[in-house]
Amino acid sequence: MIISKRHKRPNFSTSVTRKISDIPAGDWKKVFPDVLESYDFFKTLDESNIGQFSFYYIMVYDRKIPVGATACFLVDYSLDTTINGPLRRITNSIKKIKPSIFSLKTFICGMPMGQGRMGLAGNSEEIFKVMLRRIEQLAKKNKAAIVAFKDFGRSYTGCLDSLQKSGYSKFDSLPNTELNIWFNDFEEYLKSLSGATRYDLRRKFKKVDGRIDIKMEIFDKLEPGDLRDIYRMYLDIVNRNDMNFELLPIDFFRDIPKNMPGRIKFFLWKIEGKTAAFLFCLVSEDLLIDYFVGFDYSVAYKYHLYFFKFRDVLSWCIKHKIKKYEMGITAYEPKMRLGFDLAPLYIYAKLSNRMLRPVFNLICQFLKFEHFDPVLRKAKKKAGL
Repeated sequence: MIISKRHKRPNFSTSVTRKISDIPAGDWKKVFPDVLESYDFFKTLDESNIGQFSFYYIMVYDRKIPVGATACFLVDYSLDTTINGPLRRITNSIKKIKPSIFSLKTFICGMPMGQGRMGLAGNSEEIFKVMLRRIEQLAKKNKAAIVAFKDFGRSYTGCLDSLQKSGYSKFDSLPNTELNIWFNDFEEYLKSLSGATRYDLRRKFKKVDGRIDIKMEIFDKLEPGDLRDIYRMYLDIVNRNDMNFELLPIDFFRDIPKNMPGRIKFFLWKIEGKTAAFLFCLVSEDLLIDYFVGFDYSVAYKYHLYFFKFRDVLSWCIKHKIKKYEMGITAYEPKMRLGFDLAPLYIYAKLSNRMLRPVFNLICQFLKFEHFDPVLRKAKKKAGL
């Protein structure tokens, strides 16, 4: 159901719906950025019935012409999400006694996974003000303690930095990782790396090539058996990583090929017929996004499957003239050695309680990701971020 509202600003109106399918696809695509995580991606999230999130989609119209679009979601956000090490073990112990102690209801503009984006056509400043007013109204209606804009890139700072004048705190999120592909083959790529990294990779590949029969298979969609295998590995990764924000149901992986035909690839690596690793990707003519990966850890380290996987995927990108390879967040040490660049992302957050807002802003600065990840801190310093 779409809920519409007129605004005082001349000619602007907004509509809000809980399912993106209520919005005409043409209206959304007319203003939302031309990215892979758009209308059909959100449609799959809606159909997957992810219990931990409640989604909202906002459209802004000037008269009846679409001029703004964004996605939001409501979640119980745990303030210890960014924490690692001994302090995380302490918070985990406390949560065993009282699971919700660190959780605050949060209304977030963006998406649970991937980058936050907004469509702003025309007078972006005026459209954003209208959109912001609706976002804060929805947050208040849902009694959210925090309003946030999650994982927005540099192209949005001109617009979003103005939020700091109205009580929002800005801090660095986990940066994305990107590799520009200009190589003619994998060998040319290797020559772009440091001598130490090049030697290490050749040594790893030599231990596997010709000795272990690892077969790569690529699918647009998966049969039930392969789907169960990759989902088991996906859950294993989720359980190993304290910083995972979302848990997708198996329905997401089953249904997304139907909603995004030609934009989905499943890479599977099998040893003696058994799936040892998988990669779920979004693909366009120029871009591959390495979205979810999983391994059978009984063999992953022995056969260096992380690097074996990377070689195969990069070689596939080169063959298909893909220009950019995105490998997402976390695990920065190997990605930096492999030549990936950091692309900064930012979070803007505001506590609804004005009296406690200064304390909340201090907590946000303390909970920066790099404070609990020395590898990330070193990588950002090296990248000049």
